[in-house]
Amino acid sequence: MIQYSKQADERRDAGPMECWCLHGAVGMAADWRGFAKSLAATAISSRAVDLWRFLDCCPLPIAGFGKTLNAEAGGEVFRGTGRALLGYSMGGRMALHSLLEKDHPWQAAVIVSAHPGLENAADRSSRRASDAEWASRALAGNWQEFLTAWNAQSLLGATPMRDPQASGSLIMRRREIARSFVDWSLGVQEPLWDRLGGISVPVLWIAGENDPKFLALAERAVSLMPDAHLAIAPGAGHRVPWEAETWFAEKVSGFLRLGRI
Repeated sequence: MIQYSKQADERRDAGPMECWCLHGAVGMAADWRGFAKSLAATAISSRAVDLWRFLDCCPLPIAGFGKTLNAEAGGEVFRGTGRALLGYSMGGRMALHSLLEKDHPWQAAVIVSAHPGLENAADRSSRRASDAEWASRALAGNWQEFLTAWNAQSLLGATPMRDPQASGSLIMRRREIARSFVDWSLGVQEPLWDRLGGISVPVLWIAGENDPKFLALAERAVSLMPDAHLAIAPGAGHRVPWEAETWFAEKVSGFLRLGRI
């Protein structure tokens, strides 16, 4: 049964191990429902975090997100055996910031289709400009046209993450989504490459075989981390959790259950 907490977070209690899931840009906690159900079948609890609630009152720079999330997790009573953090795309970048904070509460992590950061100043500037345009469209443009344009990006492929009705409900979060294109843009994120070696917990980094850009990023990132492993999703592009649902659920649950935490 889905339980709601912290506004739109969704929780499924299934066992002593718990996986916190961070959605991607223009995403929502409900994107993880199918995955959460698969985890529950293997006795792993989950919490799909509504990232937009972190922006519903005021700006939150990406550099401060990790400390905020960790404080929330660490401040809750937890009687389980271990907590893992999973992040997809934008959520993967947010997860990396959490893992780089001192004394974080996570015993393992799964990073999916994520970018540790642009190293060229010109590239960051270009990305900030592009994301500013997306922010304007999200906040003041036709909402359905914004969603259609977002999902039409070649990087994202043709696999939907949710039904159209659920996507429409995101309009209630358009202000926060617009703000995320500013506060959490890849263009404002400081490159994390030189810091990845400081993540000591076991990490499973996942990329799709048909997503060459992010596969190359994943290979480089894993090579810089002391306890990281790369898993390549066969036949999948950027949206691995939805393009390879069964493979993804089995890979993650196996990683979490077989002695990793």
